[in-house]
Amino acid sequence: MNLPNKITLTRIFMIPVFVAVFYCGLLDGWCYLASAGVFLLAALTDALDGHIARSRNLVTDLGKFLDPIADKVLVSTAFIVLLTVPACFTVQPFGSYGSIIAGIFVALILARELIVSGFRMIAAGKKVVLAADKLGKIKTVFQDVAIAFLLAALSFLVKGAGAVEQGLYAVGEIVAYIGLACFALCTLLTVVSGVHYIVRNKQVLADGSAAGEKS
Repeated sequence: MNLPNKITLTRIFMIPVFVAVFYCGLLDGWCYLASAGVFLLAALTDALDGHIARSRNLVTDLGKFLDPIADKVLVSTAFIVLLTVPACFTVQPFGSYGSIIAGIFVALILARELIVSGFRMIAAGKKVVLAADKLGKIKTVFQDVAIAFLLAALSFLVKGAGAVEQGLYAVGEIVAYIGLACFALCTLLTVVSGVHYIVRNKQVLADGSAAGEKS
């Protein structure tokens, strides 16, 4: 197994570590800030393994299989655990509606990833090579940024809930607003990039030989 694939596997192994830190409770509210650090470190390995694989010509079928799985599982896990502690979604003026909207956004993101993954399976079965979508890469960046800000916001909101005078809660609200803006944008980009990806490669859904001719 080459170095890029080992880095990708490291990202996968960091997912349960991220969840454990998120729920550890040993650091009180700061466990969320610590989990943000773990998440960012895991997310950065995505750029690292890709750079090494391309620069050293170490791209393998195993890497092509593991890399997107690692990314999707990491992001999906982060959004799901965030929904279990919705304080960052319910800041004013959203209130309880914020968690409902967040749930809808996460459902859209997960649906998109499942649909595109199924689409790629069909393409692979027809031996059609699909080029990477730039919009997809941009949405991944905004997803990572949104998650990092929302995780950090949780720490300040939880720590400041009983000590508003210290200004921690106010800081948490500001960080949450930034995270929510990125969350809304990444959800939009997720849906748009998914539609664009399928429309651009619609030949995959054509019958047998027709798809092969257009690939």
